[in-house]
Amino acid sequence: MPKSLLGNLTAEQFLSDYWQKKPLLIRQAVTQFDWQPQLADLFALASEEDVESRLIEFKQGKWSCESGPFRPSRFKRLAAGDWTVLVQNVNHHNAFAAELLHRFDFIPHVRLDDLMISHAPAGGGVGPHFDSYDVFLLQVGGKKRWRISSQTDLSLVDDAPLKILQHFEPEQEWVLEHGDMLYLPPKYAHEGVALEPGQTWSVGFRAPSAQEMGGAFLDFLRDRIALDGLYADPDLQLPQDPARLPDDFVARIAGMLNGIRWSEDDVRSFVGHYFSEPKAHVFYDGPEDELSERSFASKLAKQGVRLDLKTVLLFDDSQFYINGEALAVPTDARPALQQLANRRQLPAQAYPAAVSAVLYTCYQYGYLHLG
Repeated sequence: MPKSLLGNLTAEQFLSDYWQKKPLLIRQAVTQFDWQPQLADLFALASEEDVESRLIEFKQGKWSCESGPFRPSRFKRLAAGDWTVLVQNVNHHNAFAAELLHRFDFIPHVRLDDLMISHAPAGGGVGPHFDSYDVFLLQVGGKKRWRISSQTDLSLVDDAPLKILQHFEPEQEWVLEHGDMLYLPPKYAHEGVALEPGQTWSVGFRAPSAQEMGGAFLDFLRDRIALDGLYADPDLQLPQDPARLPDDFVARIAGMLNGIRWSEDDVRSFVGHYFSEPKAHVFYDGPEDELSERSFASKLAKQGVRLDLKTVLLFDDSQFYINGEALAVPTDARPALQQLANRRQLPAQAYPAAVSAVLYTCYQYGYLHLG
């Protein structure tokens, strides 16, 4: 981790003193940018089918929010004023954005969500709001005034298409310039207003609700449980009210459902599958001219491999998970695959056949690439 990313703090100090506890302003957190998109680049991304994007405007005292993909002509109608274009998952489309996102690997990969870029002209913003997850807000170009508050009143404006706070009471204020970064814990109220045209690169983290996890886990179990038996009631009695739900019927159904069981291993498997699963709009392209396994192994030794920008590879002590699926990895291939998961690339060198075979399968699906 570059030292400047957290200022003078170590990752351990940040996690101990700030993570999910209090805000942190870091001046010149990122000092070198290998890629800095122009507004036209963001408009182009927002016009693509496989990119999540939004356009937020504030006109005549009302907020509006449109979702992409957008026709290029839509952006030509934007006048000077309060608007913001937001592009999600830019790390899926640009190598520098992906590399920057993974500088935050002092947080487990399973918690990393995406890098979003928003652009606003002078005066633009998305109103006072709060996020339900941790976020790092990196200023790229221009200047932006951020006001923040630890307020507990999180009531929202009625009928607004965005979660705009009804009563925002700022407690602190800063102006961020190019390379400055602000960390905010979950539900910390904040408002950013561009003083000059510029971008905010937001690094967000996954913080699913208990309701989301419960529903997703039950879906996961549905495909894996196997309950024996068939409903039977040989002692059935003549009912007085045929339409009444019989107590003994309900009790028998309850007994059948009591057969549903799960263990911590089931939960661990669910977590691996669910948190590596790509979003609905994400897809992978296999190689156009697929190499043979032998040719792949030869090139692997000379070029190494890197994960596709969209690929998520996670592991635990017994299993690997890639893009929502369990990945079979022989024991002697585990160290190399763990290195690939942690660093998202493997250097050029000769690898055992077991390693090459696993990598070749991922290569065929477009989950990783040579070089």
